[in-house]
Amino acid sequence: MLRKYSLFISLIIFISCSDNKKEKKDSFIWKSRKVTATAYNSFANQTSSNPHITAWGDSLKPGMPYIAVSRDLIKLGLTHNTPVKLEGFNGTFLVKDKMNRRWKNRIDIYMGKDLKKAKKWGRKKIKIKYAIVDTTTTK
Repeated sequence: MLRKYSLFISLIIFISCSDNKKEKKDSFIWKSRKVTATAYNSFANQTSSNPHITAWGDSLKPGMPYIAVSRDLIKLGLTHNTPVKLEGFNGTFLVKDKMNRRWKNRIDIYMGKDLKKAKKWGRKKIKIKYAIVDTTTTK
């Protein structure tokens, strides 16, 4: 009798636990886009008189995976702190800065104070994937 009772209790616990383990949906929708990618550094002649502060007020630190985006991309969802994956790079970058209004469909990869690395990168067309918050998921 005790054995049947413990088996019954175990079954109830298993069922209740499995009901609580609903599959969590990714809270982002990942979109792709081909853009022109250049590089920039923390120098006043490339940014502003305070080259370590972004247009959104963030502090830039060499080695951090940050990008700046053209303002037309902001309208597509690449807003402040949007996670972005860049073709040819490992990891995820964050949108931390915005570019001059004259640029279109363009990102600038932050390369700290490594001017040689930025010049070597030059200008390339790359594919990016960026995350948009999925408003259809329920919490």
